[in-house]
Amino acid sequence: MNAQPVLSQVDARGVATVTLNRPEVNNAYDESLIQGLHAAMDSLAGVRVVLLRGAGKHFQAGADLKWIARVAAQSMEENERVSWATALAVQRLNTLPVPTVALVQGGCFGGGTGVVAACDVVIAADNAMFSIAETRWGLTAAIILPQLADAIGARQVRRYALSGERFGAEEARRIGLVHEVVPLAGLEAAGARMVDQLLQNAPQANAETKGTILDYAWGRPGEDAMHRLVKEHAAKRRSREAAEGLASFSEKRAARW
Repeated sequence: MNAQPVLSQVDARGVATVTLNRPEVNNAYDESLIQGLHAAMDSLAGVRVVLLRGAGKHFQAGADLKWIARVAAQSMEENERVSWATALAVQRLNTLPVPTVALVQGGCFGGGTGVVAACDVVIAADNAMFSIAETRWGLTAAIILPQLADAIGARQVRRYALSGERFGAEEARRIGLVHEVVPLAGLEAAGARMVDQLLQNAPQANAETKGTILDYAWGRPGEDAMHRLVKEHAAKRRSREAAEGLASFSEKRAARW
């Protein structure tokens, strides 16, 4: 297992590269990865651009369902704490006062779609595959639905968050989750070109522009709305549906709804 689930480094230009680093589980998130994201964002003072990547073959495969099952067995208070930490990580990424660029290869599922929806620019390799599949496991995507609604609109969220179906990079571009699709071999170069473009612009002007956009977006809910989403997210994890969904995953069978 990797000692550091999230890697972060800043170059001389002020470009921070943040890498999700659990490739052995396709960068599925657990508490260590969530806390690693918080730590990475704590260290971003003074940077100009953030480049977000996933180590290995896949960008981010959503939640680590074995970890989710362990959390679900704990108290409601612990479940709310976990949901709050997760929601806050995505929201902090969403509201960083610098441009953020996500480079997506392979799988980007569940919470991964919320992460890319929270980024300003998303470039996907042509092998990228997406899904918002929480309901397949008896869970909900409550804490990332505001960011997804900003990125692709309520109409598309209604389809893909209810069907859970997988869709490719070109469909992700069509609905607005992705801005650009490139060959896998050209993903890093495409990211470098976008970073160069962003560095040409005034940092404070970019920060003010992003802040104003978010003032009129769904993806920056107020504190009351955030608490409601967290409670819904945590409660669903402890529901009978979630217990059946997680059992079906563990037992590699269809859920009995």
